[in-house]
Amino acid sequence: MNASEILSSLKQKGVQIWVENEKLNIRSPKGVLTPGIQAELAALKPEILEFLRDDSKPAQGAYTVPLTHDLSLQTIGRLIGEVSEDLNQESKQPIIDPKLMAQRLTITFRPLPKGFKNTEIIKFRAELQQKLQAYGVNVAPWQQATTEFRYEIKIPFLNWKKSITTRVVKTGVNAVIDIDRPASVRSRAETFAAEKLYQLYSRFILKDRKISVSRIAGLIGWAEECAAKYIEDPTNTQVIVLTELDSKFVNWETPYQQKIKMGLNTLVRTFSEIVIGVSPSQFSILNMNLSDSVFSRNEIDGFVLKSLIPKVYVPILPLPLSKFKLGEYQPQSSSYAQKLVTLSKLLANTNLFPPGSKLSEVIKRQSHRDIVNVIVNGRTGVSYGFVAYAEPPRYIGAIEITESEWQSLSPVVGFNFDEVRQNGIGRRYLKTKIGAEYKFKQVPDIWILSARSGSNKTNLSLENDILRIGLTDRLLLELPEGVDSQVADIKPSYDVYVMLAIAMSSALYAPNLISNGLPMIHFHGYPAVEWFQEDEYYVGVNNPSVPCGTYESGVFNFLGIYNLVNQHGDNISLASLIEPDHGTNIITPDLDYLITRVMAGCEQSEIELGGKHFTSLKTNTK
Repeated sequence: MNASEILSSLKQKGVQIWVENEKLNIRSPKGVLTPGIQAELAALKPEILEFLRDDSKPAQGAYTVPLTHDLSLQTIGRLIGEVSEDLNQESKQPIIDPKLMAQRLTITFRPLPKGFKNTEIIKFRAELQQKLQAYGVNVAPWQQATTEFRYEIKIPFLNWKKSITTRVVKTGVNAVIDIDRPASVRSRAETFAAEKLYQLYSRFILKDRKISVSRIAGLIGWAEECAAKYIEDPTNTQVIVLTELDSKFVNWETPYQQKIKMGLNTLVRTFSEIVIGVSPSQFSILNMNLSDSVFSRNEIDGFVLKSLIPKVYVPILPLPLSKFKLGEYQPQSSSYAQKLVTLSKLLANTNLFPPGSKLSEVIKRQSHRDIVNVIVNGRTGVSYGFVAYAEPPRYIGAIEITESEWQSLSPVVGFNFDEVRQNGIGRRYLKTKIGAEYKFKQVPDIWILSARSGSNKTNLSLENDILRIGLTDRLLLELPEGVDSQVADIKPSYDVYVMLAIAMSSALYAPNLISNGLPMIHFHGYPAVEWFQEDEYYVGVNNPSVPCGTYESGVFNFLGIYNLVNQHGDNISLASLIEPDHGTNIITPDLDYLITRVMAGCEQSEIELGGKHFTSLKTNTK
């Protein structure tokens, strides 16, 4: 290993290494620094010292993640529900530092077509490549990132065969960056023919059975002009398209409902996960979060590290039902399900929750709908925002214990013994630092009532729209009694990790927030800094803009509450957890207070959809 590799490996295991007075300082969880690792550190000490000195000098516009927390990231990840398929295994290590994300990425640029003359896009493309490489991304040449691929298309009944030879981007490449290529007359004709042939194949051969994304792409790819034609497996490689900036889309005066249709149509038309709009003075970024973030050209350093790299590293994917242990509940007997219905209806007048869009209405081609259907795990629509209500946390036995009692507890499989232990009946306890004092708190069972994905967030049906999500030693999902998940389109929200992280962190660090239940909302906009009153706080403005609902976004929300408590104490009337390039989560301990404050913000134009108020948050501290 070199210095960078060993530091990255140890950081993932919770080891802190820094330089102070020209000396190497190490703080490590018990058992991590084996004799072999200690020998490697000693051998590489001069190189590590030099690397850390250089790393402490960020480039202009560079972004550094504030890692103010006392727990290892792996423990936080496990606490919010991320575990491997084998529940006895440790949780996946979250990476929240974009510099470490960059080192794990491989990106390629598709060659420009002959005669391409948009000088602004050419200039931006070259600068983008240079910045990605500077941050440690492996930018692979096109020939190296692709491999030759041959396949044959057969359409029965028509006795039609076509043999295709092309080059495709290898599965291990995280993203391919292309430009927006207007379709030629020939490509339009080929696309029309390919789509008709695919419909015949789907109806008579597949008989509506599902097939893989790569198989669908193979059937239609020969006629495509877009970069998707050159991808071996679209579930592993994102397409990023550079195009001219859409000034109407990034204009704050454009209604957000209109932006939804504009954004979805742009993503579908270019068949890409990310679109970057470029003009001589600005550029923008668009993905399925449908933010209208716009940057000046001199902000490209921070944009690449803070916005683009996180989006490539953690693509938007919903949690599949296979992650949960399924069950049923009676929504009529749940007071918190009823409170959630009340919350949803009271939010209608805020206009913060625009109606969702059915994918069938936006994506006209059946082949494209089938691809998206596989990727989004059978969801038939997309909506923007969530509403949820956490039940009070559940404990068995003492909520908090003494240090001497902690010392007598046993290890928990998958957790760091210095951070989490369990008693004789299996209740887990966490050692955490609040202010200058260590506390030993029981890890509670968390239950949340949440609107299903794609539902109308301002008119929820008690009987059909509300799921009950649990977090004990694993994820649990209870559907309304009598609803068949195989028939109904009733899937959990993309933001499950975020909801659970907020509830768990509140229970551990700000119990007054959640002791009587915790209403929470998420919308794709921001409050202005002037909106906040006494004992109301916001956090997260400088976080990397990881996409919605990802494991990493859950970690950032968990840390957000922890940091607020350590900075302001636990007397919090309202917390606004900011997710850059995405939106805002707002939580309060009281339903009426939440509605009163949000309604006032909307009436005074101090809360709006889109990115209008993000700058005020970024340029002020509170």
